[in-house]
Amino acid sequence: MIAAPELTPKDPLLTGYQRFRSTTWPAQAQRYAQLARRRQQPATVVVACSDARIDPQTIFDAEPGQLFVIRNVAGLVPEYAPDGGCHGTSAALEFAVKILKVRRIVVLGHTGCDGVHAMIHGPLRNAQDFLGPWMDIAEPVMWPMPEQGSGEPFEAAIENATLQLSLTNLRTFPWIRDGEKAGHLTLSAWRFNIATGELQLL
Repeated sequence: MIAAPELTPKDPLLTGYQRFRSTTWPAQAQRYAQLARRRQQPATVVVACSDARIDPQTIFDAEPGQLFVIRNVAGLVPEYAPDGGCHGTSAALEFAVKILKVRRIVVLGHTGCDGVHAMIHGPLRNAQDFLGPWMDIAEPVMWPMPEQGSGEPFEAAIENATLQLSLTNLRTFPWIRDGEKAGHLTLSAWRFNIATGELQLL
């Protein structure tokens, strides 16, 4: 008698792909075929947090090809700094604005941001190679805040201030600032409440 092979858990990504192929793909196949025949032409950039609990395409019920999504820890936008270094978020913004000619940039924050939480309650002792310096981008928002601030209202205030900082930093990019002044680009910042599903326009 041959022993039955040992069962192994299914890969959740492949299981999800199988659902996509059986349910989503049949309804979207024609759209994907159209997208494959031309270069991408999204009208909107969304700069969002990498947090696994939020997904811009789901939140905005967007179809494939509608959004150019840039994700990083805390959804931060750094200041314009063309110094020859590797700047992933800045490079993606340049591609979207200069090459794709997008018409809109949205900075999307959310409640309970772990990046902001880590910045408030740091130091980030176990993540100093990249994460600590990255969150230093948002450190100026802490300066006017009460030193003994704590709790959800305090963190919410920091999250909102971080979104405003990213909007300010977007305008340090000359080709974004000029596009906004000329009316070719609109900039906005929104905050998504994970618990309630509400979207707050700042």
